[in-house]
Amino acid sequence: MTKDELRILVCDDSILARKFIKDSLKRLECENIEEAKDGQSSIDSYNEFKPHIVFLDIIMPNKNGVEVTKEIMAADPDATIVIISSVGTKQFLEDALTAGARDFIQKPFTDESIAKVIDKYISNH
Repeated sequence: MTKDELRILVCDDSILARKFIKDSLKRLECENIEEAKDGQSSIDSYNEFKPHIVFLDIIMPNKNGVEVTKEIMAADPDATIVIISSVGTKQFLEDALTAGARDFIQKPFTDESIAKVIDKYISNH
């Protein structure tokens, strides 16, 4: 699989965070990107878009990242969910990893941290 074949879902209630992640992914030559702005739309978008990787904010309205992770993993145990967390969300992060999230990125994130996730996914698939 190549980067341009990846389907990626970016879920964050902050339009600026979504833009930063999308811009970073595009610099990494990932073009097939969908967005979701809250927990429920993240689940709906996952079910419709069937992404290879989900970048999921931990704190969002209409279901937080832990709830979203649980629902997606219940429907698709092979889902690759990467939690995006900020300082002060340690318990949420632990809960999301327990629920099946594969990895996490600490805010503020960098192109390099996103590239590591993409490269790891490609090398394992």
